[in-house]
Amino acid sequence: MTESGSEAAAEHCRKLEHMYLMAPINAFYSPGVRISQGEAEITVKTDFFHAANAVHGSVYLKLLEDAAFFAVNSLIEDFFSPTASFTTYLLRPISKGTMKATGKVVYAGARSFIAESAVVDGDGNEIARGNGNFVISKIKLAADMGYCV
Repeated sequence: MTESGSEAAAEHCRKLEHMYLMAPINAFYSPGVRISQGEAEITVKTDFFHAANAVHGSVYLKLLEDAAFFAVNSLIEDFFSPTASFTTYLLRPISKGTMKATGKVVYAGARSFIAESAVVDGDGNEIARGNGNFVISKIKLAADMGYCV
C-alpha cells in the first residue's frame, strides 16, 4: 500500500470512529472505539444491569456486533455494509469493570464478509464470543450519517 493509500485508509477509519460515536444509541452507552484495517475494538463500562445485578445480554450483543461490523466496514470505503446474520455466545456474567470487544475480519469476498469478535472483562477473561455475515449495501457512506472528521 502506498503512503497515500495508507493515509486514506487511516482517514477512513477515523471517519468510521466518528460515525460510530455520533450514532444516537451511543449517547446512552458512552463507548470507546478504535478501528484499523480489518479490526475494531469497542469498550464500555459495565453499568447496564438486569435484576440479578449482572450486565444485560443486550450489551454483550451490541459490543460483539459493533466490533465485527466496524472491522468489516474498515475494508469498504464507499458503502455501508450491514449485518446479514450474527451468532452470539454468552460465556460468563460480568457485574463490574469494563468490557472490551475486539472484532476481526476472517473472510473477505466480493460482496460478503465474515467477522468474528470476542468480549473480555477487565482481567482479560473471555466472557462472550460471536461471528457474523455482512454484505455490501447500496447505501453510500456520507457526512449526514456522521461519516466525517
